[in-house]
Amino acid sequence: MDVDALKPPTDIEALHRHYRAELTRQEALLTHRAEEIAYLREQVQLLLANRFGASREKVSEAQLGLFNEAELEVSVPEQKLEEPDTLTVPEHQRERARRKPLPEYLERVDIIHDLTESEKVCAEHGVALECFGEESAEQLDIVPAKVRVLRHKRLKYCCPCCEGYIVTAPMPAQPIPKGIASPGLLAYSATSKFLDALPLYRQVQIFSRMGVDVSRASLASWMVRCGALVQPLINLLREELLQCSYLQMDETTMQVLKEAGKAPESISYLWAQQSIDAQRPIFLFEYAPSRSGEVAKRLLDGFTGSVQVDAYAGYNAVVREQALVRLGCWAHARRRWVDVIKAQGLNPKKLPLKPPTKAKRALTGLGYIQSLYAIERRIKDDPPDERYRIRQRDSVPVLVKLKTWADRLRPKVVPKSKLGDALQYLNNQWPTLVRYCDDGRYRMDNNGIENAIRPFCLGKKNWLFADSVGGAKASANLYSLIHTAKANGLEPYAYLRHVFTELPKATSLEDIEALLLYHPALNLTNDLRSTS
Repeated sequence: MDVDALKPPTDIEALHRHYRAELTRQEALLTHRAEEIAYLREQVQLLLANRFGASREKVSEAQLGLFNEAELEVSVPEQKLEEPDTLTVPEHQRERARRKPLPEYLERVDIIHDLTESEKVCAEHGVALECFGEESAEQLDIVPAKVRVLRHKRLKYCCPCCEGYIVTAPMPAQPIPKGIASPGLLAYSATSKFLDALPLYRQVQIFSRMGVDVSRASLASWMVRCGALVQPLINLLREELLQCSYLQMDETTMQVLKEAGKAPESISYLWAQQSIDAQRPIFLFEYAPSRSGEVAKRLLDGFTGSVQVDAYAGYNAVVREQALVRLGCWAHARRRWVDVIKAQGLNPKKLPLKPPTKAKRALTGLGYIQSLYAIERRIKDDPPDERYRIRQRDSVPVLVKLKTWADRLRPKVVPKSKLGDALQYLNNQWPTLVRYCDDGRYRMDNNGIENAIRPFCLGKKNWLFADSVGGAKASANLYSLIHTAKANGLEPYAYLRHVFTELPKATSLEDIEALLLYHPALNLTNDLRSTS
């Protein structure tokens, strides 16, 4: 190494240039380190907020849209959510809330309360009293789960003329041949786990309190076999799903212990799809060992409509190759602005009167987004053509103002910060985010499918993992039927019991189609209808 090259120059001008360059370098280094420290502080604050704070993205509405920067010359939309300084409440009489009547289809048991014989005599005249009516009041009663044994007796017949001809009545096909589990028990266990997030080991404890010894291994085996049993129904629902013109998709992680070529602690995925059709809603879940774009291609093979997803790049190839219309999710965009506030160590619901600059800017962005959501709440019950008209009239101007404000702000913000991330996401996803205004059928966000995944995520916290690939696939199938039944107004337990009873008897495609939730042949009696 040339030691002389490291020595400062002896010429005064050259020495000044040398130190100015060194000072510039040090200042740049300090700026970079300051930005890095600020970014890491934001990360720590956000992690603390996500770990210990409320998970809801509710923000103090009184402060939304109040922090527009004057130099931007872009006013907050008129639909911003502000609270006036004073609020006048007219005098009124509040009606007492009335109790909802109990459903008529519930069984009624009459309990007669009568006077004693001595009380049935008039105290004044001493004559017998006559009954002329009654006063009634109803109470809701629940009988705990009742365990019983179904004994199948197959009658046998023989010919009186010849002892060689003997006929035995056939046993109806069962969901688990030669097993002790009836369709009712299987439906109960499936809905307990996949709807009520009750893991199998807790079900074993409940059965034990009832005096029934059922092992966890037996329950797990039954669920796997039930998941395989309903596969024909899932195939029909997938065909129907791909015929729709508008889908939502999302995916979430899960863990499978016994999977070929993967370590037990590795991550797998549950993919979810929803048809956005009020007349025929369908939810389908499918297990996949990865989150690769190939899974998205397989799940959308043959689909030709519009798909609403998050910003995950795994959808890019299938959207491009199949010329699909891709819609973005405003809930994901909004979440990043809320994270800006949380990253400042602030509670979004209890902001100070003078929040820091980053929080002010986040509130301005949230004000625009909340204005868009306010429009959606106002038109949610309108027909699609009316929603399209109002969006073009009211939502598009707000979107233009939001984009103008964000484009002016972005160059002033450090990219490697939560505020920079929110602005960059908005800029990158803008073409997909604004597309919901192109059709009144489209929704503003992907919350529908995320809400469908939420019960799985809750259950996952209880049962933690799937033991095998077969168990993961069975779980996906049963989740699909349960949540599609719920979306179609059916009681999931009653529907599964009906399916587990009739599907083993099916001998043709028509028999299987008759079990579809929306099929006209399905008898929607009171026990199948959901009251939720």
